Amino acid sequence: MDFKEKIAIIQDFPKEGISFKDITPLIGDGPAFKELIDTMAEKLRAQGVDYIAGPEARGFIFGVPLAYALGIGFIPIRKPGKLPQETVSITYDLEYGSDTLEIHKNAFKEGDRVALVDDLLATGGTISACAKLIELAGGEVVSVDFMIELTELHGRDKLEGYNVNSMVQYDI
Repeated sequence: MDFKEKIAIIQDFPKEGISFKDITPLIGDGPAFKELIDTMAEKLRAQGVDYIAGPEARGFIFGVPLAYALGIGFIPIRKPGKLPQETVSITYDLEYGSDTLEIHKNAFKEGDRVALVDDLLATGGTISACAKLIELAGGEVVSVDFMIELTELHGRDKLEGYNVNSMVQYDI
């Protein structure tokens, strides 16, 4: 299936000059969404992944069903104050300011193999911070997987050394 056909392009959203890639038609189409998750799961199955991790909120959309399809656990990466147990955190720079993400300190045993999953790879800052956070918590990031990659933003550059995969690519 050509998953690109299931993604709506909304021009000038959320502001003029932005070409928004809307995944809601894809995730709203049961058979297409199932095929996407099955395709992503098949690629990850061969890598012997122990856990799927994903940042809130859109990483949950793809990460949870992937974990289910693989019969493994899902580990959420959240904003500060959202996780009830002791956490490990990382603060990273954004274009204008900074942000912080957290993961449970006991999320992984040393050497657990983790696939990091999110909806979109743009500049790579957030997902790079997520990968470092997983490593701080003891996991080994063996794959970084996206539904969409905006290739002109060169997000892969911030993920050098990781196995990066995307299902659909756009020049922007």
